[in-house]
Amino acid sequence: MGYLQTLRERHRHCFIKCVAVITMIFLVASAGVAQAMPSGQPQVPWSEDLKKYPGLPAEFGHLVEKLQQDIQLPPARGLSRLLPLLPESTVFYAAFPNYGDASHQALSIFRQEVQQSPALRAWWQHGELAANGPKVEDSLERFYQLSQYLGDEIVISGAIEGRQDPSLLILAEVRKPGLDVFLQQMVKELAGKSKPAVRVLNVQELSTAKDAPPEQQLVILVRSDFIVGASSVATLRTFNSRLDSGSPAFASTQFGQRLAQAYEGGAMVVGGADLQTILKQVPQGTSQSQIILQRTGFADMKYLVWEHKSVAGQAAGQMELSFTAPRHGVASWLAAPGPLGSLDFVSPKAIMAGAVLLKNPAEIFDEVKDLSTASNPNGFAAVGKMEAAWQLSLREDLLGRLGGEIAFEVDSLMPTPAWKVILRVNDPDRLQATLSTLLAAGRVNAVQSEEGGVTYHTIRIPSPQKTIEIVYAFVDGYLVVASSHATVTEAIQFHRTGESLAKSGMLLASLPPGHPSEASALLYEDPAAMASLTMGQLSPGIAESLWQAKIEGKPVVVRAYGEDTAIREVSSSGGVDASAVLIVAAIAIPNLLRARMAANEASAVGTIRTANTAQVIYSNTYPQKGYARDLATLGPGPSGAGAPSANHASVIDATLGNASCTAGSWCIKSGFRFTITAVCPGQRCDKFVVVGTPATSSTGSRSFCSTSDAVIRFKIGPPLTSPVSVTECQTWTPFH
Repeated sequence: MGYLQTLRERHRHCFIKCVAVITMIFLVASAGVAQAMPSGQPQVPWSEDLKKYPGLPAEFGHLVEKLQQDIQLPPARGLSRLLPLLPESTVFYAAFPNYGDASHQALSIFRQEVQQSPALRAWWQHGELAANGPKVEDSLERFYQLSQYLGDEIVISGAIEGRQDPSLLILAEVRKPGLDVFLQQMVKELAGKSKPAVRVLNVQELSTAKDAPPEQQLVILVRSDFIVGASSVATLRTFNSRLDSGSPAFASTQFGQRLAQAYEGGAMVVGGADLQTILKQVPQGTSQSQIILQRTGFADMKYLVWEHKSVAGQAAGQMELSFTAPRHGVASWLAAPGPLGSLDFVSPKAIMAGAVLLKNPAEIFDEVKDLSTASNPNGFAAVGKMEAAWQLSLREDLLGRLGGEIAFEVDSLMPTPAWKVILRVNDPDRLQATLSTLLAAGRVNAVQSEEGGVTYHTIRIPSPQKTIEIVYAFVDGYLVVASSHATVTEAIQFHRTGESLAKSGMLLASLPPGHPSEASALLYEDPAAMASLTMGQLSPGIAESLWQAKIEGKPVVVRAYGEDTAIREVSSSGGVDASAVLIVAAIAIPNLLRARMAANEASAVGTIRTANTAQVIYSNTYPQKGYARDLATLGPGPSGAGAPSANHASVIDATLGNASCTAGSWCIKSGFRFTITAVCPGQRCDKFVVVGTPATSSTGSRSFCSTSDAVIRFKIGPPLTSPVSVTECQTWTPFH
């Protein structure tokens, strides 16, 4: 019992950190989206929230601590009762535990913290959050209620029958009656006045049901023992018959047996794909493309299996990409496990670092050349001409001098990037001669200096913003390249003193149980620092709050092992599993960005309409002037006082109509830049064009414009650097 409890505790701490990260992203995203939405009230940046609620970062940290301590997770599963029921032709499989209780615990903890914390409560109930927060809470409550009808596992699978598209299946056990009524009510409420996108059937209705219309993407069958979701009625009928027969067809297949092995010892999440079968369904294409695929080695892929489980009492994520034959071609570039000496140059305070062992770089060059010329006989012609001009061989003089081990480190990206790359070398002197030749060919001068018995080579590349510095040095069989002289010096010091990341107890403690210390590749990440860095790109204030909240945890460490017929990946961490981080980032961050962009674009359209209306009012009020020449003319006077006039009409507010918003100038509002250009043959302006374009590519993907015809138009693309003309605007796509 003690051992089982240890397993539960280990996994609980790992998963709770994931829940904590999701909760933090949810809270921050809610604030970001709410503040990005157009509103009649002034926009309140996140940094202003921090000033208004100074205790907020500390409350976030306390919330995360509570989540870590108090949430109880579902137990690991030693087998799956659902896996044997799937079709024999299943090629994709993903199984998850029923996290309903855990999610409800997280919501209850959050609600309790909101009630007990004045700062958190005031922030949560402020502005747009007062409307959006309850909606999210209600959705989580519905998810919990649904989970109470389901068994301890939910499976999503895909099967291929012949040459048809894969048929999707969602399967779970039913543990209490009433699920069909609950689902029908929930679907009805979610659809509102629209036609439901989901249809719920019982067994009797299934026998007479027609195929789902195009607008319905999912059909759900509720039986007394199982709930099944599919993309078509026909798939449901076939699977319903299979359930009635009780035939464990999938369990007898090799793929099914491999997935069943993943449950041994207790697993939380299991996923897999039968790549060999999937490859057989891909159109053959030309004989040349088949030859190229064979040469890459990926035509021999067999299974991809991923599992999250406990190994020797420690939570771990494990992935296996297996092959039907020994790895060759591109698939064999990852070398066998060995010492990663390049990590001796990496700082223990790195926010991200990695190292990889590759097979002989010269051999990789040969294979790249063969693959390139197989599809294009002249694919390497330019390389040959370049080598002749430089009087060197890339294969022999450059790649032949490298040992195949590469490491990298990132310490910061803002305000100045700090990084380093470390490469193992076989012949430093010959490689330096090659680098000198390449630099001379590029007309780049490298300045040499001596320090502590090491020769430093400094390259400075002029840039409009700031001169870029690259420094490199050869040390003990390695080439160290970094963003500054100090960074290279620091790397050498770590190497000589043994105080590097490779020797740190933090990294050594992350070694997955049952796996060798030597690996083919390693990826290290500080999750708190990376989260702060990612959020900092959206808002410096958000990054500041994450740091202040002191959300700390063990690093995420992923190791890869190149074997004869497989590539294995193992991650073991007291923090968030790397796969969980990727899932959260892939879902939360893009959705946040899209939500902010959508809100900015909606606000921009409203601003364009306001400018159009203001121009009509201005031209009617001052007919001798026609349309206003710029936004400043439509705005109030410099002091905001005084009666409206032809110079300051006061028909728009000072946000856009201030004194700086003159012709040719851009004025910013809600992530967009705006300007007005008027066409004035004489004293009177008879045409105009108002333009709104994203301030940066992350604040919008469309630019908008309108002319005196009052039609708003848009164009997808990067932000404009200069206004468009009336004629050009009228060629854009009308916005509806």
